Amino acid sequence: MSSSTKPVVVYGASGYTGRLICEYLREYHVPFVAAGRDGEKLTSSMRSNVAGIETADHEVVEVTHDLASLTDLFQGASVVLNTVGPFSKFGPEVVEACLAAGVHYTDTTGEQDWLITCDEKYGADFAAAGLLLAPGIAQMYTTGEIAAEVALEQPGLDTLDIAVFWGGSPTIASTQTILFNAALSDAHHLEQNAYVPFDPDAGHFHLTIPGQHEVALALPWGGTSHPVWYRRDPRVANVRALGGVFNRALMLAVPQIVKGAIEATAGMDAEDKYLALAATAAQVMSQMPPRENPRVNKSMDSVHASGPLGRAHCVIHGNQNYKQTGALQAYAAYALLQQPPRRVGFASGCQAFGHRELLGVLRSFGLVSEPVLTLER
Repeated sequence: MSSSTKPVVVYGASGYTGRLICEYLREYHVPFVAAGRDGEKLTSSMRSNVAGIETADHEVVEVTHDLASLTDLFQGASVVLNTVGPFSKFGPEVVEACLAAGVHYTDTTGEQDWLITCDEKYGADFAAAGLLLAPGIAQMYTTGEIAAEVALEQPGLDTLDIAVFWGGSPTIASTQTILFNAALSDAHHLEQNAYVPFDPDAGHFHLTIPGQHEVALALPWGGTSHPVWYRRDPRVANVRALGGVFNRALMLAVPQIVKGAIEATAGMDAEDKYLALAATAAQVMSQMPPRENPRVNKSMDSVHASGPLGRAHCVIHGNQNYKQTGALQAYAAYALLQQPPRRVGFASGCQAFGHRELLGVLRSFGLVSEPVLTLER
């Protein structure tokens, strides 16, 4: 079935993040197709979990996850917002269908290997077609990128030390991403414009973060998107990104869960390993977390930017990180329907739409505070 009557397709709309994207598309008055592999689940999810859905211009479409079916669905649309992960497993068909149908692509990934694949395998083809390929538009990556860009407004800074923290529980999909990242791929930081792997046996990093006296525990969290986005940025040579949740007990448990999953899947072929990791993820998180509470689900993005003769520190405090993702994704679609992005091909959210513009979006919905910038010269 073609989506030609609606300009935006939300693929994976029944999931936690997909539903929030649909809410914000409604607020932007953007017509959309809520697409996924289970039509009954989609319909139920739209009715029960998307506030104001009765006033949204939308339709529900069930689609098989294969290149031909997705290409047919995307024909006539302008933008696909993809939330179906793990992206390294399910992303290629969606990206290739977008290219075949001539539509822009965004997703919410945090999988560094998928970012690298998008950059190196698909970026040139999207650029040649005048299309945007923007994986990783999400709170854990884009809000930190906004903080980095605010700091980089000061010239002469070439090193980014990024920390991202949030409160609450990860969704089912996020839990899968954590395990798949750790078990199936290396996490890299950027050193003199080259990818360098983190030591997989390093354990926790102990960080002093703004807003609390207690030292926080952090992990490479798959390496995140930032080293990939900045690898070809002439301003930046070095990027290290670490992340964590404010819940210390959960942070202490993550390495043990990951270690157990890696040991349990050693020697398996790729498909068996995927099934085993999915089962492990389900044991950790098998149900949707509750709707976010801004008093509980807080976020903190801190970036130290430094250079030979200068330093800047930018902190952005926020709330409801999944709602931040929903707002950013919906705005990306809203903007792309009105004008071309600032950059085509592989690009981050800030590279495609501007960091001050995205900051304004989050501020307008009450999701982040004004950045706190401290300079040292």
